Amino acid sequence: MASPLSAAQFSAALRAEGVRVIEVGNWPTHNRNSKGSWGPVHGVMIHHTVTRGTAATVQLCKDGHSALPGPLCHGVIAKDGTVHLVGYGRANHAGLGDDDVLRAVINERALPADNEANTDGNRHFYGFECENLGDGKDPWPAAQLEAIERVSAAICRAHGWGARSVIGHLEWQPGKIDPRGFTMASMRDRVADRLKEAKPVPAPPKPAKPSVSLSKLIAAAKKDPKAKGTPVSYSGVRTVEAALVNAGLLAKARLDGHFGFDTVAAYARWQRSKAGGSYTGQAADGIPGSASLKRLGAKHGFTVTS
Repeated sequence: MASPLSAAQFSAALRAEGVRVIEVGNWPTHNRNSKGSWGPVHGVMIHHTVTRGTAATVQLCKDGHSALPGPLCHGVIAKDGTVHLVGYGRANHAGLGDDDVLRAVINERALPADNEANTDGNRHFYGFECENLGDGKDPWPAAQLEAIERVSAAICRAHGWGARSVIGHLEWQPGKIDPRGFTMASMRDRVADRLKEAKPVPAPPKPAKPSVSLSKLIAAAKKDPKAKGTPVSYSGVRTVEAALVNAGLLAKARLDGHFGFDTVAAYARWQRSKAGGSYTGQAADGIPGSASLKRLGAKHGFTVTS
């Protein structure tokens, strides 16, 4: 558990690592601390801005916009490698992310897949926005990549962290793609080299999405509620129940692999919901149909077979 560096320590650490720093306005006191705690800090998060032009990018990250007040990061890393400090303290950059990822960062181990948004990242991460369109075509100049490496290493060195404490927004919050155009694994290798530590072992490939058979699920849904002995044994039931739990439609205690009355009722609620298809009457009887099941799978990470 680490207390944040002071603003003076932060800027000094960057300069000691050879970073070219420009201090923008009242950056040491420009923050969102009134909205929540800043710290303990556990890592460094890298983003891309989806903007072009350094001056406009710095202004946006400092001031934010109507939907998201600034600062939107602590430093903006320009194409030429200059780092513009725009805020310090709590900043609107990380948003809600996965608590399993946070634990992996704290323990400096391989990152799991980010599949939840339940933990306040603005409190726990230093954030750097990198000037880039994020379209996979806008180039990342060598000077900019070196600056990302240097700022990450500077903060890790100041806190005694390793390279696994550096992550991308796409590794923290489901649905995010930034930074796009280089891999965070390659950046962690660069940071490890600069820190002269052993390079992190790459995380294993993400497992394939689970598959649910519609016909087997229907058989379970029709038999299980009436079963007096052993219910239909099909692993896909747990996959669907987990999705219903994540959707807030089924109590976690009912995730038991048994498509019983509670699961039927929960699935009927999914069918009636807008996301499930807005079905009514017999079309929302709690027995899975192809369309509603595919919608559930698309939203909660499984595929559907016949």
